[in-house]
Amino acid sequence: MSKEIRKRGYKKKRYIIPLGIIVFLIVLRLFMPVLVKNYVNNVLADIPGYYGHVDGIDIDLYRGAYVIENMTLSKVEAGSEVPFLDFEETDISIEWNALIKGRIVSEIHINKPKIIYVLEDQQDDGTEPEVEDWTKALTDLVPISINNLQITDGTVAFVQMQADPTIDLNLKNLNLNATNLRNVIQKERSLPSEVSATATSIGNGNLVLDGKMNLVKEVPDMDIAFSVTEADVKALNDFTKYYAEIDFESGTFEVFGEIAIADGYLKGSIKPIIKDSKLVGKEDGFLETLWEGFVGFFKFVLKNQKNNTLATKVPLEGDLNNLGTKTWPTVTNIFKNAWIKAYKGVVDDDINFEDAEKEADSVKQKAK
Repeated sequence: MSKEIRKRGYKKKRYIIPLGIIVFLIVLRLFMPVLVKNYVNNVLADIPGYYGHVDGIDIDLYRGAYVIENMTLSKVEAGSEVPFLDFEETDISIEWNALIKGRIVSEIHINKPKIIYVLEDQQDDGTEPEVEDWTKALTDLVPISINNLQITDGTVAFVQMQADPTIDLNLKNLNLNATNLRNVIQKERSLPSEVSATATSIGNGNLVLDGKMNLVKEVPDMDIAFSVTEADVKALNDFTKYYAEIDFESGTFEVFGEIAIADGYLKGSIKPIIKDSKLVGKEDGFLETLWEGFVGFFKFVLKNQKNNTLATKVPLEGDLNNLGTKTWPTVTNIFKNAWIKAYKGVVDDDINFEDAEKEADSVKQKAK
């Protein structure tokens, strides 16, 4: 073989190999959404007791991202056709700002997610997934640690379909922003992550949540305050009518709460307030009026007469493996509001992270 022929063959290989690589990458790019879609569907199918589906996947190599379109997850034995999770668009990408700091983490933006807890669908049928199952599914979908989470225009609802009428307690227009979840910055702080959220509650109330967290622990530390204000109490009628045979003619309700967790020990409180409420409507029948009048009498006795409010404060305290409300403080707080002083319509700010830390240290000392 002459030297000229070998030279021409070398030139052909020099072009064919790069061209082949380019063709391979193009084909891989074309088939990648299908491959990723099948992968995601398989991950959802592996969650015990649930089945899921995604409509499509969009790959953005330039951003190091992929977008999951219309992801749903439903209970296998569900009696309704309402998906437990229904996420319109989930954008999962590399966080480039963290990459500059030498950390490889991801950020997630979920647009218009719906989490609908249908009571009848979620009954334990012996196939409930464990925490490890949910963790594995999340890790498979997002193999890189999540550092920032953003939710836009979300909906969260508790639904009881067998009630008449159907009970639907919901939050809409949920916007949430959680940053520095993997402590990429400000490592010296005990609660380096920040979370904030706003939403519209049932009765067109305003929900506001703010707090700080440390998720890089088996049981996350946190210090969070939240409130729901100026909600129409009549929106609760389906719930109160079904469970207590009472309904409201007018009034507003508000909820204020604080939660602090340190080393697995929780201290917190939830304070519901009902203002300027009326129970008995003109259209009620005699028995309904009699029962509502009975409830109304005790409501009158237990409300603060000057401010016309009914309120109590439910304390939450203890190990997270044995969490519950304390009944007696709840009862005494009702009378405290009625005869001593009315609770103010604000977050009390009398529980903080240091309180939970002290209780956690005390529990550790007793264990020793």
